[in-house]
Amino acid sequence: MIQADSSAAVAASPIIEVSHVSTRFGTAVVHRDVSLSVRPGEIFAIAGGSGCGKSVLMREIIGLHRPTSGTVRLFGLDSATYRAGRAPALYQRFGVMFQQGALFSSLTLEDNVAVPLREFTSLSERLIRDIVAVKLAAVGLPMDSGPKYPAELSGGMRKRGALARAIAMDPELLFLDEPTSGLDPMSSAGIDELILNLKSLLGLTVVMVTHDLDLLWRVADRVAVIGDGRVLGIGTMAELSRSEEPGVKQYFHGPRGRGAAAKHAWNPESNT
Repeated sequence: MIQADSSAAVAASPIIEVSHVSTRFGTAVVHRDVSLSVRPGEIFAIAGGSGCGKSVLMREIIGLHRPTSGTVRLFGLDSATYRAGRAPALYQRFGVMFQQGALFSSLTLEDNVAVPLREFTSLSERLIRDIVAVKLAAVGLPMDSGPKYPAELSGGMRKRGALARAIAMDPELLFLDEPTSGLDPMSSAGIDELILNLKSLLGLTVVMVTHDLDLLWRVADRVAVIGDGRVLGIGTMAELSRSEEPGVKQYFHGPRGRGAAAKHAWNPESNT
C-alpha cells in the first residue's frame, strides 16, 4: 500500500482517524481492517468502484452508522461518543452534502439552507436570511433561486443548494458524497471549481466520496482507493497511477482511468 507523505496539506495531527475498521451487514462483508487518516487542510478522496463501501465509510465517520469493529475518531473524539449524542457541538464543526442533496422537498431552497442556522443558533430571522443569501452566492446560485422549491431546480442547482446548506454554519470540515454524480460534464466541471474555491476561501478540510476520475485529478490532494473491502492504496493521484497493486492498477489504467489521466497530462506508465 502507498502511504504518501507528500501532499498540499501540512503534516499535522489528523482531523480524522479510522483504525482497523471492519463492517458487516449480516453475512456481507463491506470493510476488512480499513485504516486511514485525514490531515487538516487537505482535500482527501475516498474512491473505488460502485458498491465498495465508500459511502458506508463516510457514514461511519460522521456517526450515522456503527462499524462492526475498529475505531473512528473525528476531531479527536471517538465516534461512540458523538453517536450517543454526548458531543452536540461537534456537529456544528462539519457539514455534509449527501449524494442526492437530501433537500427537504416541502421547503424552499433558502429555507433548506437556513435549517442548521435555526436548529443550532439563536440568530435573528433577519440575520439568518442575510447569511443564507451569502451562502447561496458563495456556491454560485442566483438570488432568485432562494424562493424556489427543490423540484423547480436543475440537478446542478440542487447540488449547489445542498452545498450551501453544508457550509451554512462555517464548518471546519466538509463531507461530499458523490458531488458530481448525475451531472452533465459542464455542471461537473463547475462543481470541481467550486470545491477548490470554497476550500481556499473558507480554509476547509474536505473529505469526498467519488468514483469520478476527472474530479480526483482536478481537486484531490490524496486519495484512498477501496476495493474488496480493504484499502488498496493511499497517495496522490500521481503516486497511485504508478502503483503495482492489481486493484489500484485496474482502476487507474482502465479506459476511463487513461482518459482522465490524458486530460490532466499524466502518463500512468511514466516514472516521472
